[in-house]
Amino acid sequence: MKKSISWLLLAAISSSALALELAPLPQQPGAVAVTAELISRFHYRENQLDDTLSGQIFDHYLKALDGEKYFFDRNDIERLAPLRTRLDDAIRNQDLGPAFGIFNLYAQRVVERFGYARSLLKSGFDFGQNENLVLSREKLDWPASAAEAEDQWRKRVKNDWLRLKLAGKDDKAIVETLDKRYEASIKRIGRLKSEDAFQIFMNAYTMAVEPHTNYLGPSATENFDISMRLSLVGIGAVLQERDEYTTIRELMAGSPAARSGQLKVGDRIVGVGQGANGPLVDVTGWRLDDTVRLIRGEADSVVVLDILPADAGAAEKHKLVPLTRKKISLEEQAAKKSIIPVSDGGITRRIGVIALPSFYQDFEARQKGERNFKSATRDVERILGELKKEKVDSVLIDLRGNGGGSLVEAVELTGLFIDTGPVVQQRNAKGEISIARDTKAGSAWDGPLGVLINRDSASASEIFAAAIQDYRRGLIIGEPSFGKGTVQTMIDLDRLARQDKPLYGELKMTIAQFFRIDGGTTQLRGVTPDIAFPLADEADNQGEAAFDNALPWVRIAPVPYTAQGDLSNELEALRSRHAGRIKEDREFVALQEDVAEIARQRKSNVISLNETERRQLRDAQEARAARLDVQNAAAKAQGKRAARKPNAFSDDGLQADERPLSLDLAESDERKKAPDPLLNEAARILGDEVSLRTSADWLAEKSGKTAQVH
Repeated sequence: MKKSISWLLLAAISSSALALELAPLPQQPGAVAVTAELISRFHYRENQLDDTLSGQIFDHYLKALDGEKYFFDRNDIERLAPLRTRLDDAIRNQDLGPAFGIFNLYAQRVVERFGYARSLLKSGFDFGQNENLVLSREKLDWPASAAEAEDQWRKRVKNDWLRLKLAGKDDKAIVETLDKRYEASIKRIGRLKSEDAFQIFMNAYTMAVEPHTNYLGPSATENFDISMRLSLVGIGAVLQERDEYTTIRELMAGSPAARSGQLKVGDRIVGVGQGANGPLVDVTGWRLDDTVRLIRGEADSVVVLDILPADAGAAEKHKLVPLTRKKISLEEQAAKKSIIPVSDGGITRRIGVIALPSFYQDFEARQKGERNFKSATRDVERILGELKKEKVDSVLIDLRGNGGGSLVEAVELTGLFIDTGPVVQQRNAKGEISIARDTKAGSAWDGPLGVLINRDSASASEIFAAAIQDYRRGLIIGEPSFGKGTVQTMIDLDRLARQDKPLYGELKMTIAQFFRIDGGTTQLRGVTPDIAFPLADEADNQGEAAFDNALPWVRIAPVPYTAQGDLSNELEALRSRHAGRIKEDREFVALQEDVAEIARQRKSNVISLNETERRQLRDAQEARAARLDVQNAAAKAQGKRAARKPNAFSDDGLQADERPLSLDLAESDERKKAPDPLLNEAARILGDEVSLRTSADWLAEKSGKTAQVH
């Protein structure tokens, strides 16, 4: 079987010399074997490694490599088609040849397509023609031939050129910019490694079983661990790849890099040495992750950076900067607080906001018994204490964009707002149900509470939001959440295989499904807000529902719990106030218009390549922005807040790393400072709730009102 697969593979890709000849590393077949055994035996969803799953792996692999169908054409797909039912045999036989062959063919096509794109720059384009570019090709067929693929690329390059032209660039500058961009894409392909091909193929396999089962190679495992513990050992500089240089984008306050006084934003790292007298390794042209790996290391060890100053030319004098590595706390990714004052009828309410980007926890430090281990719940509890001292009237937990994290943290965070009781149910592959409970009596905050969610609030965020909703403890505000109702565990493949060195990586595998205490689940449907923002197109296939192999929505028996509030008397009034307010709120109206325009473009899925039509579109956008400028000036004269300017950063046709770093940083800073109409409206809703809570009628109705829920 292995011979026939190899023969088919060679027949499929032998048409021309490969741009990249990657081959499996010695440890990778072993990682495949351990992963396949675990998934077949212990995954929550029963599965068999057979021809059916092989076809699904094949489709997922092609989608991961070329989801927009810009590189392969139908001839490539037909030549690779025999592998559709044979990847299961390849995995079972630990034969990674087919997977790497497909990847190498993909790399070859990338080089060819971008090479063709560069060739088109010699002759320019006629922008008087009436033709369109398809924006998303994901649902279209593969190009029927190489000629059809080239025509797609002609339109793609024409659009890149037109964007720069509309931004005021002349033809010479446009050619220089695009040629450099396409050349950089070819170089990036040349820097790919066996680990990259293996990671993508393994995730095609794992995600073909179920969307949230993932393989993490050693590097990905390290980054995942950093994201959970919010700390690393390094120099405390945010780095970015620009023009083949690893460039300093930010110096973290108090870090070794900042305290040295020898580094500044824009400096380029051209060499890295280990120890005070170690040899320097030239990292010019390296991938960012490879350079970062050299800079990180053991605490209190020395790393020497060879620096080309920001304002120096490539041939000018470098300087050597020795730094002692320290533990760096990633506070920017931790819970943060703010206070939003909202006024109503001459009374100002103070709404305390806690933005929580993830449910992080330093598992290792906790297991070691370290007293001050990093934890989302501990950080939120500390912030709640501060907000109490600042006498806030209500608290809003902002979970927008929070994709989850530790299940333990979700349960413990819920415990800060309820008394003891069940938080979430879990059902494993055997059908056994367990209940995670808050066992700590009392709460850290018993006042008015709101939770702000959006489409990207998932997993642990949904556990927390669902529990708060089921206990009627607070208002859920925003958009329906993602809809991920599954539980994963991290499995160290090296430990299972008794490897001394980190070679195999880890498997994040789905082992259970979680259920709300009312018996429902957030799977597919997510958490439905009590007060929904009218932004998302409900007909769109988003979140978990976008996966074709997601687990279905099911219900199990509820568990007894005691509701700790009753918001039913408030909801109608709160919704009415919200609806009336957003009709007059220029920030919210502008945001709705932006969302509607994006939805219109997505539905249309084409954009004109005619210069006159594109200028008309740009002029309409600029006219809208000008109208808002006039409205903002009038609002300012009346002492009112100005609305955020839609499309404030007009399309300059450039990619992020093509702009001057100073401009890129300035725009990033402006975006951070821009008004947040969703957050402001959520705060106003909680201000309304506080007003209702203080009314004598509401207090009388609330008196003695709790409920036993079964």
